[in-house]
Amino acid sequence: MPKTKFQEFIYGVLMTFFMVLAMELYNAGMRNGGLTYDAIPSALLEMRFMFPICFVMGFFFIDRLAPKIAFKMVTPGEDKPIIVTTVRACVTVAFMCPIMSFWATLIFKHAGINFIPAWLQTIACNFPMAFFWQVFYCGPLVRFLFRKLFRVPSASK
Repeated sequence: MPKTKFQEFIYGVLMTFFMVLAMELYNAGMRNGGLTYDAIPSALLEMRFMFPICFVMGFFFIDRLAPKIAFKMVTPGEDKPIIVTTVRACVTVAFMCPIMSFWATLIFKHAGINFIPAWLQTIACNFPMAFFWQVFYCGPLVRFLFRKLFRVPSASK
């Protein structure tokens, strides 16, 4: 969808914002035995750390790697667009979830010598949420917002 570097940047900011917001709210709810209004400020504070990390990891690394891997499984222009989009989202989550779980474990969990088990547990807890949020909600929302921001004039008939 993005055609220019500026559009890629805006798309990345939107995707990062909505993914990090949802994941921080989810994790705040997990920590507190359910999401309440009391957990929202801590989730928003954690976004200060997680948003820039997620943006850098995604924009500069995973957004370069994920299409290469995804497009070995599907071919844009040949396969149905929904399949191409879904495979790309799945590959992205498959990389981003362990990376962001690593950073969350490092910054927030103070796991010490139990870092690896804590990281693996964090991945296991976060992956289902990250996957379903990305495929069914965040991805469609960001693509919708992006199309509204960068309208392409339709060709006159």
